[in-house]
Amino acid sequence: MQQLASGALSKMRTELGETVQYFLPVGDQEVHLNPLIGQPIKLIYQGAINCTHCGRKTNKSFNQGYCYPCFKSLPQCDQCIIKPELCHYHEGTCRDSTWGEQFCFQDHYVYLANSSGVKVGITRGTQIPTRWIDQGAVQALPILRVSTRLQSGKVERLLGEHVADKTNWRKMLKNEVEDLNLSLKRDQLFNECEEGLVALETEYGIQAIQRLSDAEQVEINYPVLNYPQKVSSLNFDKTEEVSGVLQGIKGQYLILDTGVINIRKFTAYQVVVSA
Repeated sequence: MQQLASGALSKMRTELGETVQYFLPVGDQEVHLNPLIGQPIKLIYQGAINCTHCGRKTNKSFNQGYCYPCFKSLPQCDQCIIKPELCHYHEGTCRDSTWGEQFCFQDHYVYLANSSGVKVGITRGTQIPTRWIDQGAVQALPILRVSTRLQSGKVERLLGEHVADKTNWRKMLKNEVEDLNLSLKRDQLFNECEEGLVALETEYGIQAIQRLSDAEQVEINYPVLNYPQKVSSLNFDKTEEVSGVLQGIKGQYLILDTGVINIRKFTAYQVVVSA
């Protein structure tokens, strides 16, 4: 095998096209993975993790690549990132108000996606379609545009009473997904949640909570030769070497003939990549 790159792993960069193109950042290098599908590859963990923010060596990665002190202090690691309806900026307790103003006070989109069945999610406008690809969605549709992250969280929580807000990652990787009409599902959700949506529009203003009734559904195709019939996870915390024939890529997972590995989970792990 030929060594292609070495250094700290980062989540795969993607480009939406007829088929999603995947690029694996390793240190200051980047490996285009699509040409390697069907070939043997090997990733060897070097036994070191360096915090993706401060560079400190850490024995354990928190929140996908951070050391514990950064995990406890950085705004991007706060609980409101996972549950935006818990945003506490208005209480004056944001971990970093400058960061909050930059990332949380910009347009966010509430969307429907089909990765293992229909789900509702939120993302910044700058993360479309990256967010959908990272979740392994085969179909996606933006349904509302809102002015802040807090508002997106409140809308997501409202819609989440009628539709799932999580992906079944095993079904996603097996490609056990039926085609859906997300526009029809959007209209059903709007009808079911009309009272709650009107209340939010009244609270924040019509311009802050905008329904996207004319948005078009996006179809996403992944570079996969064979989907696994049984999903077996590979883990650098249990074995230093992950190797096998690369069968495909979906979401942030490499699908090998020996199992699957979630690259995002191992952000900041020092590895050597060969093929």
